[in-house]
Amino acid sequence: MEHGNLTGVPALTGMVQGRRSQRRSATVAAALLLLAACAAPPPSATIWDPNEAANRQVHAFNLAADKALVAPFANAYGKGLPEPLRRGVTNFASNLDLPGEVANGLLQVRPDRAVENTLRFVLNTTVGIGGLFDPATAIGLPGKRTDFGETLHVWGLGEGAYVELPLLGPSTERDTAGKVVDLMLNPLSLVLQKPESYVGTVAKFASKLGDRQRFSSTVDSVLYGSADSYAQMRLLYLQKRRFDLGQAVAVEDIEDPYAQ
Repeated sequence: MEHGNLTGVPALTGMVQGRRSQRRSATVAAALLLLAACAAPPPSATIWDPNEAANRQVHAFNLAADKALVAPFANAYGKGLPEPLRRGVTNFASNLDLPGEVANGLLQVRPDRAVENTLRFVLNTTVGIGGLFDPATAIGLPGKRTDFGETLHVWGLGEGAYVELPLLGPSTERDTAGKVVDLMLNPLSLVLQKPESYVGTVAKFASKLGDRQRFSSTVDSVLYGSADSYAQMRLLYLQKRRFDLGQAVAVEDIEDPYAQ
């Protein structure tokens, strides 16, 4: 009986390892499919939106969610929490992103960005009490915001088709792949255990509510004051994203064949 149990261990171990290998292979395959979708970029002065019909359905869902939930919660958050506390939450959430931004700076072979973000993270985490305060900006270290979508851009991948994500809003195929990688590979998400890991998620959600409340007039004018809020949001997002990546073109120079 004991002999039978022992001989079954290698088979069981092999089965477990095989399933793990399959999961890793599936993850790698999914990542490759996402990256392959970005392999044939359109010219930088055009808007490529081959899935407009599906994107508009997501946009309609996002509008309904914003009107029913996001905007009211953001308004309550802005009125219920004093501005210094809201700023502290935003600082804390931003500080949690810095390790990932350091990693992306290194992957982009931009050591100056990696060094500045490292110094900023160390200073704000220590002197700034876990990132609640921002002494780094006061001494000339504002930081260099970046993400894995920009890393893919530096590596030569095009932005791919325009995508609107549920609740997250405008994106592209390349930036969507970048969001997934940023979420999975942020060093803090790998180090922090539950329930500590939930603190960062809650802080980032609260920070987004603060942004929605702070820029409510601008957001409302685009979402509810435009003749076509989908086309307007798409145009503004792509213009800003390309500007951030050093591909700036004037608004009037962007050809949007989908806008009517």
